[in-house]
Amino acid sequence: MIALSLAEIAAVVGGQTYDIPDPAVQVTGPVVRDSREVESGSLFVAFAGERVDGHDFAAAVVEAGAVAVLASRPVGVPAIVVDDVQTALGALARHVVERLGATLVALTGSAGKTSTKDLIAQVLRSKAPTVFTPGSLNNEIGLPLTALSATEETKFLVLEMGARGIGHIRYLADLTPPKVGLVLNVGTAHIGEFGGREQIAQAKGELVEGLPPAEDGGAAILNADDPLVRAMASRTKARVILFGESDEADVRAENVRLTDGGQPSFSLHTPSGCSDVTMRLYGEHHVSNALAAAAVAHELGMSADEIARALSEAGSLSRWRMEVTERPDGVTVVNDAYNANPESMRAALRALAAMGKGRRTWAVLGKMAELGDEALAEHDAVGRLAVRLNVGKLVAVGGREASWLQLGAYNEGSWGEESVHVSDAQAAVDLLRSELRPGDVVLVKASRSVGLESVAQALLETGAEGEVVAR
Repeated sequence: MIALSLAEIAAVVGGQTYDIPDPAVQVTGPVVRDSREVESGSLFVAFAGERVDGHDFAAAVVEAGAVAVLASRPVGVPAIVVDDVQTALGALARHVVERLGATLVALTGSAGKTSTKDLIAQVLRSKAPTVFTPGSLNNEIGLPLTALSATEETKFLVLEMGARGIGHIRYLADLTPPKVGLVLNVGTAHIGEFGGREQIAQAKGELVEGLPPAEDGGAAILNADDPLVRAMASRTKARVILFGESDEADVRAENVRLTDGGQPSFSLHTPSGCSDVTMRLYGEHHVSNALAAAAVAHELGMSADEIARALSEAGSLSRWRMEVTERPDGVTVVNDAYNANPESMRAALRALAAMGKGRRTWAVLGKMAELGDEALAEHDAVGRLAVRLNVGKLVAVGGREASWLQLGAYNEGSWGEESVHVSDAQAAVDLLRSELRPGDVVLVKASRSVGLESVAQALLETGAEGEVVAR
């Protein structure tokens, strides 16, 4: 964070100082909510959760080097006390962002946010110092903490914004007002909570509504291939840039194909030139992610050649997202177990089919959560797609939703033991350990709540120390 005195912070957040001998002392380290991340000069933010109360760690964090605690009550050590810690954290983030000279880029969408954010960050940091959301910390706590990690040297600040209802994106964009706003897609993720795609579109479009007008440099980057996203052009005063495979896209891909290893290759077209891209990531769905990142980078002054080079060198910065590891016996494990929705399931299965040409393929799949009334149809469709793509064996893991996956495969024409339903992750591991052969390719994917990353980890432990071939 930029250096601020405790007195300045108290004024910004409207707090009272307690047990602070010298209010001129500055916070020079990171702002953190996890006591294990405290460094010398830190400000510790004490949240009172259902299981853990950060206020209980106040003495320990000060002893570890924290300058003070942002708290909702006095804690016996230097503290700035406020009525609401979350509100105060947001106010501090907005103050810091306004003082920075960085260009703020925000993105949202139903699927691919984190992968795209990681691509944008890697492309932009090839040009200038860039700070970006770690992992998927895209909510009202993670977003301001990320913004507060920026310094005077930061030129680009890339923030992922998540939403579980109307008004969430508007709140986040108000905390950290972006100059460039990107909307990836409107899909079925969280459709059970929102109530429909139109409601999801309404929520995601709040990002472009808050952008500066075109004359002030505001830029809305929208997916030309998604009608609900493209329609958001009418909701913004910012300049609109379209990306996608559509001929009308300003930044588009042509000659898209997958390499024999399942990595996308395409010709990148921008308003200022063209260049070829072959990515290290796996799956055709990364083409759209790459085009979104390219549109952002082009808007911020990078050439087509610079963008293509950075995209071709970029890897995955976040765990369990098409994380490919090859065991010594030749078994390839694709750990995509961080989360799942119908769109990402389909993309992962297509990547598996491409990677597994000439090899035996396994899809170890679990529940896709928060689909509401569409759950049965969507699980059935994924099971059917696995058969259409000639996946060698589908292992559906878990309860009711997994049985729908298996039934969809069966009804599409799987026979014998081409598809099987097992009760839990351990049953899947036992099955795979007994039946995997050298050279097989195994995809593991489900919603985060299922915890199927344990299956991938067990398979890698079984194969001793695998060689990581892509991240």
